[in-house]
Amino acid sequence: MTPTTTTRFAPSPTGELHLGNARTALFNWLLAHRDGGRFLLRIEDTDAERSKPEYTTLLMQDLRWLGLDWDGEVVAQSRRGEIYDQALAQLQGQGWVYPCYCTPLEIEVSRKSQLAAGRPPRYAGTCRNLDAHQRAARVAEGRRPTLRFRVPESGRIEFIDLVHGEQRFECADIGDFIVQRADGSAAFFFSNVLDDALTGVTVVLRGEDHLSNTPRQLLIAQALGLEAPRYGHLSLITSGDGSPLSKRFGAKSLRELRELGYLPQAIVNHLFRLGHSSDLHALESPDRLAAAFNPAHLVRSPARFDPVQLEVWQKQAVHALTIEQAVEWVQAYLPAGLEASAARDFVEVIRNNLILPAEITHWVSVVFGDVPPPDAEGRSIIEAAGAEFFAAAAAAVREHGTDWKAVTQAIKTTTGRKGPELFKPLRQALTGAAHGPEMAPLLSLIGAARAAARFEQLSSRA
Repeated sequence: MTPTTTTRFAPSPTGELHLGNARTALFNWLLAHRDGGRFLLRIEDTDAERSKPEYTTLLMQDLRWLGLDWDGEVVAQSRRGEIYDQALAQLQGQGWVYPCYCTPLEIEVSRKSQLAAGRPPRYAGTCRNLDAHQRAARVAEGRRPTLRFRVPESGRIEFIDLVHGEQRFECADIGDFIVQRADGSAAFFFSNVLDDALTGVTVVLRGEDHLSNTPRQLLIAQALGLEAPRYGHLSLITSGDGSPLSKRFGAKSLRELRELGYLPQAIVNHLFRLGHSSDLHALESPDRLAAAFNPAHLVRSPARFDPVQLEVWQKQAVHALTIEQAVEWVQAYLPAGLEASAARDFVEVIRNNLILPAEITHWVSVVFGDVPPPDAEGRSIIEAAGAEFFAAAAAAVREHGTDWKAVTQAIKTTTGRKGPELFKPLRQALTGAAHGPEMAPLLSLIGAARAAARFEQLSSRA
């Protein structure tokens, strides 16, 4: 019987969730939901010095905000020390691990000397065959040992990566690696694969920086008689110029993007297409994206993050909001005390011109306050229109109110202006901007009295 597809997201709570890790979580969630399987959340917090509970809380909030709920209880590695100790004792009893007394400085010196000699850095095996007397001498010096896994001196580790295909690693090139830190906590190589096996994880999608870790983890699973998951290593996300995604926009955390007003559906749709090819081109629900997700469509080349493309998805997500959702989205920027019906009417007219909610502040001024001053181009357009044009505009509004079609026809008849010469100065005078919502509903929001006053002011000084 084929086991149920079980994936997981296993972050370390040492910082806020960023787009790279969010994509990893998304892809694992999509695969599990496509197959009707399980998506697990595990917190890898064995590094007590760097792990912070507030980051655990925040990343759980981020996942829920994205719509990536998990199955079952959250597994915290910091509470699984007894399980790790039992597995390590099993490895010790079978001779797979040994104490290593080398200091970080000694390891670094060895690494540099190997590099200088043109050899790949790996543990030199200094403590691999120490006898009891030699170990006692190092303990007497006050050295606290780590535990290292004894990698076979010959042989090869082979596996099929879901993204990169067939992989081969010579055991002689791997080097003995740490499975327990000097403070007694389990190291990543060990706890990661052990928990995957014990919780029934069948597939792991993770960053390609972990590809070289996989042979080590397969060795651990084999030594313990456990079944390791299948692995797929995702390409890195880079900036548009190919540089690391640690600069400017792309480095923003999910919390920062959420606080700016980015919508989860926009982020999910954008991440779905970063390093994953698809023939879906419209804004889709997570369930629809899950149905279309295919690990065979994961690409090996770096996925370039384009903030402009994220804005495209954001615009579509804003358009997809109900009017109630849209009002809530911009609520913090609406005038205090604005009646619910007025808020709905205002947001309905404005929202399709917004990417982020803070952008509505300009239109709040246009509709409820004073028109923001135009830029240099806008001033030039107003000056070219002239005082008589705006006097005619004021008269048209006083006669026809907020009937945009009647107002513009009256101005056209009086001044002979048409096309851009008619509409550009009217938009600049009423909004202080060259672009924006349709003028007919916008004029109704501004009101005849406020519009006439703006035209009259310009007729006296244009």
